[in-house]
Amino acid sequence: MLSLLTDGEERNGHMNSFERYMRMVKGQQPDIVPRVPIVMQFAAEYIGSHYGAFASDYNVLVEANRRCVEDFGFDQLSAISDPYRETQGFGGTVTYVTDGVPRCTNPLATSRDISLLATPDPLTSTRMLDRINAIRAYQKSFQGEFSIMGWVEGPAAEAADLRGVTNFLMDTIDDPDFLNRLMDRCLEVAVDFALAQLHAGADTIGIGDAIASQLSPDFYETHIQPREKALVKAIQKEGGLVRLHICGNITHLLPGIADLRVDILDVDHMVEMARVRKMVGNGVVLSGNIDPVGGVLNGTPGGIREQMKKTYETVGNPYMVNAGCEIPSRTPNENLKALCESIRYQSI
Repeated sequence: MLSLLTDGEERNGHMNSFERYMRMVKGQQPDIVPRVPIVMQFAAEYIGSHYGAFASDYNVLVEANRRCVEDFGFDQLSAISDPYRETQGFGGTVTYVTDGVPRCTNPLATSRDISLLATPDPLTSTRMLDRINAIRAYQKSFQGEFSIMGWVEGPAAEAADLRGVTNFLMDTIDDPDFLNRLMDRCLEVAVDFALAQLHAGADTIGIGDAIASQLSPDFYETHIQPREKALVKAIQKEGGLVRLHICGNITHLLPGIADLRVDILDVDHMVEMARVRKMVGNGVVLSGNIDPVGGVLNGTPGGIREQMKKTYETVGNPYMVNAGCEIPSRTPNENLKALCESIRYQSI
Protein backbone atom coordinates (compact mmCIF):
# COMPACT_ATOMS: atom_id res chain seq x y z
CA MET A 1 0.00 0.00 0.00
CA LEU A 2 1.49 3.34 -1.05
CA SER A 3 1.53 6.11 1.54
CA LEU A 4 1.92 9.88 1.69
CA LEU A 5 4.59 11.63 3.74
CA THR A 6 3.49 14.13 6.35
CA ASP A 7 4.78 17.69 6.08
CA GLY A 8 7.12 17.05 8.98
CA GLU A 9 8.56 13.91 7.43
CA GLU A 10 9.27 15.71 4.16
CA ARG A 11 10.93 18.67 5.90
CA ASN A 12 13.13 16.27 7.85
CA GLY A 13 14.31 14.49 4.73
CA HIS A 14 17.84 14.84 3.40
CA MET A 15 17.16 15.42 -0.31
CA ASN A 16 16.35 18.70 -1.95
CA SER A 17 14.26 18.90 -5.11
CA PHE A 18 17.19 18.77 -7.52
CA GLU A 19 18.68 15.71 -5.87
CA ARG A 20 15.30 13.97 -5.80
CA TYR A 21 14.68 14.72 -9.49
CA MET A 22 18.11 13.57 -10.61
CA ARG A 23 18.00 10.38 -8.60
CA MET A 24 14.73 9.36 -10.23
CA VAL A 25 16.06 10.13 -13.71
CA LYS A 26 19.22 8.12 -13.04
CA GLY A 27 17.33 5.09 -11.75
CA GLN A 28 18.39 5.65 -8.16
CA GLN A 29 16.18 5.85 -5.10
CA PRO A 30 14.83 9.27 -4.08
CA ASP A 31 12.98 9.94 -0.84
CA ILE A 32 9.67 10.74 -2.57
CA VAL A 33 8.31 10.75 -6.09
CA PRO A 34 9.29 14.05 -7.81
CA ARG A 35 6.51 16.52 -8.71
CA VAL A 36 6.81 18.25 -12.10
CA PRO A 37 3.45 19.85 -13.09
CA ILE A 38 3.40 22.49 -15.82
CA VAL A 39 1.90 25.84 -14.81
CA MET A 40 1.47 28.88 -17.01
CA GLN A 41 -1.74 30.93 -16.79
CA PHE A 42 -2.43 29.40 -13.37
CA ALA A 43 0.98 30.57 -12.12
CA ALA A 44 0.51 34.09 -13.48
CA GLU A 45 -2.87 34.47 -11.83
CA TYR A 46 -1.63 32.90 -8.60
CA ILE A 47 0.64 35.90 -8.05
CA GLY A 48 -2.00 38.40 -9.11
CA SER A 49 -0.67 38.89 -12.64
CA HIS A 50 -1.97 37.70 -16.01
CA TYR A 51 -0.94 35.55 -18.95
CA GLY A 52 0.20 38.44 -21.13
CA ALA A 53 2.72 39.62 -18.54
CA PHE A 54 3.83 36.04 -17.85
CA ALA A 55 4.59 35.42 -21.53
CA SER A 56 6.22 38.78 -22.26
CA ASP A 57 8.35 39.47 -19.16
CA TYR A 58 10.67 36.81 -17.76
CA ASN A 59 10.62 38.51 -14.36
CA VAL A 60 6.92 37.71 -14.01
CA LEU A 61 7.42 34.14 -15.24
CA VAL A 62 10.27 33.55 -12.79
CA GLU A 63 8.39 34.98 -9.81
CA ALA A 64 5.23 33.04 -10.66
CA ASN A 65 7.10 29.76 -10.94
CA ARG A 66 9.09 30.47 -7.78
CA ARG A 67 5.93 31.02 -5.77
CA CYS A 68 4.27 27.90 -7.14
CA VAL A 69 7.33 25.73 -6.54
CA GLU A 70 7.61 26.91 -2.96
CA ASP A 71 3.90 27.01 -2.09
CA PHE A 72 2.77 23.79 -3.75
CA GLY A 73 5.88 21.63 -3.51
CA PHE A 74 7.08 21.28 -7.11
CA ASP A 75 10.56 19.94 -7.78
CA GLN A 76 11.16 21.76 -11.08
CA LEU A 77 11.23 25.37 -12.25
CA SER A 78 10.02 25.77 -15.82
CA ALA A 79 10.57 28.41 -18.51
CA ILE A 80 7.63 27.34 -20.70
CA SER A 81 5.02 29.98 -21.52
CA ASP A 82 3.67 29.53 -25.06
CA PRO A 83 4.68 28.10 -28.47
CA TYR A 84 5.81 31.31 -30.15
CA ARG A 85 9.31 32.08 -28.91
CA GLU A 86 11.00 30.71 -32.01
CA THR A 87 8.18 31.84 -34.32
CA GLN A 88 8.80 35.47 -33.35
CA GLY A 89 12.46 34.96 -34.18
CA PHE A 90 11.48 33.62 -37.60
CA GLY A 91 9.51 36.81 -38.27
CA GLY A 92 6.12 36.26 -36.65
CA THR A 93 4.34 39.11 -34.91
CA VAL A 94 3.16 38.34 -31.39
CA THR A 95 0.19 39.96 -29.67
CA TYR A 96 -0.22 39.49 -25.91
CA VAL A 97 -3.62 39.08 -24.32
CA THR A 98 -4.59 39.18 -20.67
CA ASP A 99 -6.60 35.99 -20.43
CA GLY A 100 -5.15 33.54 -22.90
CA VAL A 101 -2.18 32.31 -24.90
CA PRO A 102 -0.42 35.00 -26.98
CA ARG A 103 -1.48 35.27 -30.61
CA CYS A 104 1.07 35.05 -33.41
CA THR A 105 1.06 35.48 -37.17
CA ASN A 106 2.31 32.64 -39.39
CA PRO A 107 5.28 33.92 -41.41
CA LEU A 108 4.74 31.36 -44.19
CA ALA A 109 0.95 31.39 -44.19
CA THR A 110 0.80 32.25 -47.89
CA SER A 111 4.12 30.99 -49.18
CA ARG A 112 6.38 27.94 -49.29
CA ASP A 113 9.47 30.10 -49.81
CA ILE A 114 11.65 29.26 -46.80
CA SER A 115 14.07 32.07 -47.72
CA LEU A 116 11.42 34.55 -46.54
CA LEU A 117 12.03 33.51 -42.94
CA ALA A 118 14.25 35.58 -40.69
CA THR A 119 17.18 33.87 -38.96
CA PRO A 120 16.45 33.44 -35.25
CA ASP A 121 19.32 33.99 -32.84
CA PRO A 122 18.67 32.79 -29.28
CA LEU A 123 20.82 35.59 -27.88
CA THR A 124 19.28 38.46 -29.85
CA SER A 125 15.75 37.41 -30.90
CA THR A 126 13.55 39.19 -28.38
CA ARG A 127 11.39 36.37 -27.11
CA MET A 128 14.06 33.66 -27.28
CA LEU A 129 16.38 35.84 -25.24
CA ASP A 130 13.60 36.50 -22.73
CA ARG A 131 13.36 32.74 -22.08
CA ILE A 132 17.13 32.49 -21.71
CA ASN A 133 17.04 35.36 -19.23
CA ALA A 134 14.46 33.43 -17.21
CA ILE A 135 16.81 30.45 -17.03
CA ARG A 136 19.70 32.69 -16.07
CA ALA A 137 17.59 34.07 -13.23
CA TYR A 138 16.71 30.55 -12.08
CA GLN A 139 20.35 29.52 -12.28
CA LYS A 140 21.46 32.50 -10.20
CA SER A 141 19.02 31.80 -7.37
CA PHE A 142 18.20 28.10 -7.50
CA GLN A 143 20.89 26.05 -9.24
CA GLY A 144 21.40 22.83 -7.33
CA GLU A 145 18.19 23.36 -5.38
CA PHE A 146 15.55 22.73 -8.08
CA SER A 147 15.65 21.21 -11.53
CA ILE A 148 15.53 23.94 -14.19
CA MET A 149 13.67 23.14 -17.41
CA GLY A 150 14.03 25.07 -20.64
CA TRP A 151 11.77 24.51 -23.61
CA VAL A 152 11.82 24.32 -27.41
CA GLU A 153 9.23 23.57 -30.04
CA GLY A 154 9.68 20.30 -31.86
CA PRO A 155 10.28 20.37 -35.63
CA ALA A 156 6.66 19.55 -36.53
CA ALA A 157 5.12 21.96 -34.02
CA GLU A 158 7.31 24.83 -35.17
CA ALA A 159 6.62 24.12 -38.84
CA ALA A 160 2.91 24.23 -38.01
CA ASP A 161 3.41 27.57 -36.26
CA LEU A 162 5.17 28.96 -39.32
CA ARG A 163 2.65 27.69 -41.86
CA GLY A 164 -0.54 27.57 -39.77
CA VAL A 165 -2.05 24.25 -38.75
CA THR A 166 -4.34 23.85 -41.78
CA ASN A 167 -1.55 24.58 -44.24
CA PHE A 168 0.78 22.25 -42.35
CA LEU A 169 -1.68 19.38 -42.52
CA MET A 170 -2.24 20.01 -46.24
CA ASP A 171 1.53 20.04 -46.76
CA THR A 172 1.75 16.52 -45.31
CA ILE A 173 -0.34 15.44 -48.32
CA ASP A 174 0.53 17.92 -51.07
CA ASP A 175 4.22 18.64 -50.55
CA PRO A 176 6.02 16.53 -47.93
CA ASP A 177 9.39 17.38 -49.53
CA PHE A 178 8.83 21.06 -48.77
CA LEU A 179 7.71 20.17 -45.27
CA ASN A 180 10.87 18.16 -44.73
CA ARG A 181 12.99 21.16 -45.71
CA LEU A 182 10.98 23.42 -43.42
CA MET A 183 11.26 21.01 -40.51
CA ASP A 184 15.01 20.77 -41.10
CA ARG A 185 15.20 24.55 -40.73
CA CYS A 186 13.12 24.34 -37.55
CA LEU A 187 15.37 21.59 -36.23
CA GLU A 188 18.48 23.76 -36.69
CA VAL A 189 16.92 26.57 -34.69
CA ALA A 190 15.61 24.19 -32.01
CA VAL A 191 19.10 22.78 -31.47
CA ASP A 192 20.64 26.25 -31.19
CA PHE A 193 17.91 27.38 -28.78
CA ALA A 194 18.14 24.25 -26.65
CA LEU A 195 21.90 24.46 -26.31
CA ALA A 196 21.73 28.15 -25.44
CA GLN A 197 19.30 27.31 -22.63
CA LEU A 198 21.56 24.54 -21.36
CA HIS A 199 24.50 26.95 -21.33
CA ALA A 200 22.36 29.44 -19.39
CA GLY A 201 21.73 26.91 -16.62
CA ALA A 202 18.94 24.52 -17.61
CA ASP A 203 19.48 20.84 -16.80
CA THR A 204 16.43 19.67 -18.79
CA ILE A 205 14.94 20.74 -22.10
CA GLY A 206 11.27 20.12 -22.76
CA ILE A 207 10.33 19.45 -26.38
CA GLY A 208 6.75 20.27 -27.33
CA ASP A 209 5.56 18.64 -30.57
CA ALA A 210 1.80 18.51 -30.08
CA ILE A 211 0.80 18.42 -33.75
CA ALA A 212 2.50 15.03 -34.09
CA SER A 213 -0.38 13.35 -32.27
CA GLN A 214 -2.65 14.24 -35.19
CA LEU A 215 -0.58 12.38 -37.77
CA SER A 216 -0.37 8.77 -38.85
CA PRO A 217 2.31 6.44 -37.46
CA ASP A 218 3.82 6.13 -40.94
CA PHE A 219 4.12 9.87 -41.49
CA TYR A 220 5.44 10.36 -37.96
CA GLU A 221 8.09 7.66 -38.25
CA THR A 222 9.15 8.70 -41.76
CA HIS A 223 9.21 12.47 -41.48
CA ILE A 224 9.01 13.66 -37.87
CA GLN A 225 10.57 11.08 -35.57
CA PRO A 226 14.03 11.19 -37.23
CA ARG A 227 14.14 14.96 -36.69
CA GLU A 228 12.94 14.67 -33.10
CA LYS A 229 15.61 12.04 -32.58
CA ALA A 230 18.32 14.35 -33.91
CA LEU A 231 17.14 17.05 -31.50
CA VAL A 232 17.13 14.62 -28.58
CA LYS A 233 20.65 13.46 -29.41
CA ALA A 234 21.96 17.02 -29.68
CA ILE A 235 20.58 17.93 -26.25
CA GLN A 236 21.83 14.77 -24.58
CA LYS A 237 25.26 15.11 -26.19
CA GLU A 238 25.52 18.52 -24.52
CA GLY A 239 24.73 16.94 -21.15
CA GLY A 240 21.05 17.89 -20.96
CA LEU A 241 18.04 15.76 -20.14
CA VAL A 242 15.09 15.61 -22.53
CA ARG A 243 11.41 15.75 -21.53
CA LEU A 244 9.08 15.07 -24.46
CA HIS A 245 5.58 16.55 -24.37
CA ILE A 246 3.13 15.63 -27.12
CA CYS A 247 -0.40 16.62 -26.12
CA GLY A 248 -3.23 14.29 -27.02
CA ASN A 249 -3.40 10.59 -27.76
CA ILE A 250 0.07 9.27 -28.64
CA THR A 251 -0.81 5.58 -28.44
CA HIS A 252 -0.33 5.10 -32.18
CA LEU A 253 3.07 6.81 -32.05
CA LEU A 254 4.54 4.81 -29.17
CA PRO A 255 6.83 2.55 -31.26
CA GLY A 256 8.53 5.61 -32.76
CA ILE A 257 8.58 7.47 -29.45
CA ALA A 258 10.19 4.49 -27.73
CA ASP A 259 13.06 4.71 -30.21
CA LEU A 260 13.72 8.38 -29.33
CA ARG A 261 15.26 7.36 -25.99
CA VAL A 262 14.11 10.49 -24.18
CA ASP A 263 14.71 10.79 -20.44
CA ILE A 264 11.17 11.82 -19.45
CA LEU A 265 7.92 11.29 -21.33
CA ASP A 266 4.79 13.27 -20.47
CA VAL A 267 1.62 11.22 -21.00
CA ASP A 268 -1.78 12.84 -21.54
CA HIS A 269 -4.90 11.57 -19.80
CA MET A 270 -6.42 9.70 -22.76
CA VAL A 271 -3.42 7.35 -23.01
CA GLU A 272 -3.23 4.10 -21.03
CA MET A 273 -0.16 4.40 -18.78
CA ALA A 274 0.40 0.65 -18.48
CA ARG A 275 0.61 0.41 -22.27
CA VAL A 276 3.12 3.25 -22.41
CA ARG A 277 5.32 1.56 -19.82
CA LYS A 278 5.20 -1.70 -21.77
CA MET A 279 6.19 0.08 -25.00
CA VAL A 280 8.97 2.37 -23.74
CA GLY A 281 10.38 0.12 -21.02
CA ASN A 282 11.85 0.99 -17.64
CA GLY A 283 14.57 3.29 -18.92
CA VAL A 284 12.22 6.26 -19.42
CA VAL A 285 10.65 8.31 -16.63
CA LEU A 286 6.89 8.48 -17.20
CA SER A 287 5.09 11.64 -16.11
CA GLY A 288 1.33 12.06 -15.85
CA ASN A 289 -1.48 11.44 -16.49
CA ILE A 290 -4.54 12.61 -14.55
CA ASP A 291 -7.04 14.60 -16.64
CA PRO A 292 -6.15 18.30 -16.12
CA VAL A 293 -9.79 19.40 -16.36
CA GLY A 294 -11.93 16.51 -15.18
CA GLY A 295 -9.42 15.28 -12.60
CA VAL A 296 -7.59 18.40 -11.38
CA LEU A 297 -9.69 21.50 -12.11
CA ASN A 298 -13.01 19.82 -11.36
CA GLY A 299 -11.80 17.04 -9.09
CA THR A 300 -11.54 16.74 -5.32
CA PRO A 301 -8.39 16.56 -3.20
CA GLY A 302 -9.24 13.04 -2.10
CA GLY A 303 -9.91 11.85 -5.62
CA ILE A 304 -6.68 13.41 -6.87
CA ARG A 305 -4.60 11.72 -4.14
CA GLU A 306 -6.07 8.34 -4.95
CA GLN A 307 -5.58 8.80 -8.71
CA MET A 308 -1.92 9.71 -8.33
CA LYS A 309 -1.20 6.78 -6.02
CA LYS A 310 -3.05 4.44 -8.40
CA THR A 311 -1.05 5.73 -11.36
CA TYR A 312 2.23 5.22 -9.55
CA GLU A 313 1.22 1.68 -8.60
CA THR A 314 0.36 1.01 -12.25
CA VAL A 315 3.52 2.28 -13.94
CA GLY A 316 6.13 1.79 -11.21
CA ASN A 317 9.53 3.43 -11.37
CA PRO A 318 10.82 5.63 -12.81
CA TYR A 319 7.87 8.01 -12.47
CA MET A 320 7.14 11.68 -11.74
CA VAL A 321 3.86 13.24 -10.62
CA ASN A 322 2.20 15.41 -13.25
CA ALA A 323 -1.17 16.07 -14.83
CA GLY A 324 -1.74 15.01 -18.42
CA CYS A 325 -1.01 18.57 -19.55
CA GLU A 326 -0.89 22.12 -18.17
CA ILE A 327 -2.64 22.83 -14.86
CA PRO A 328 -5.74 24.83 -15.88
CA SER A 329 -6.42 28.37 -14.81
CA ARG A 330 -8.72 28.61 -11.80
CA THR A 331 -7.76 25.20 -10.47
CA PRO A 332 -8.53 25.27 -6.71
CA ASN A 333 -5.34 25.64 -4.68
CA GLU A 334 -6.27 22.67 -2.53
CA ASN A 335 -6.50 20.48 -5.64
CA LEU A 336 -3.01 21.38 -6.83
CA LYS A 337 -1.68 20.83 -3.31
CA ALA A 338 -3.27 17.38 -3.33
CA LEU A 339 -1.64 16.59 -6.67
CA CYS A 340 1.74 17.48 -5.22
CA GLU A 341 1.45 15.74 -1.86
CA SER A 342 4.53 13.67 -1.17
CA ILE A 343 4.23 10.03 -2.24
CA ARG A 344 6.80 7.79 -0.61
CA TYR A 345 9.16 6.16 -3.08
CA GLN A 346 8.44 2.46 -3.36
CA SER A 347 10.39 -0.28 -5.09
CA ILE A 348 7.61 -1.13 -7.53
